[in-house]
Amino acid sequence: MARARELMARAETPSGNLALRCEPVDAEVYLDGVLQGMCSDFTGSPRSLRVGAGLHHIEVKKQGFWPYTTYYEPSGARARLTIQLRTAVAPGGGAP
Repeated sequence: MARARELMARAETPSGNLALRCEPVDAEVYLDGVLQGMCSDFTGSPRSLRVGAGLHHIEVKKQGFWPYTTYYEPSGARARLTIQLRTAVAPGGGAP
């Protein structure tokens, strides 16, 4: 009976799928500081970023662009995140 309760509690824990649409598409995606792949790997059905229960730190970055950071807590539903990285320009017009 205790095992059944444990399994039921886990089944109710919300997890989710996060579909990403990014510019540039080859930007790297990090979930809680761990590289998951490139943005193009998680663009939609059936490819999406699986996220477990709890609050997660998501970062998208690419050399020559400002990184994008957000936090996501899944509700059990599929979500879509659209990200457009901005080109990083150093003072004086050169790349950083």
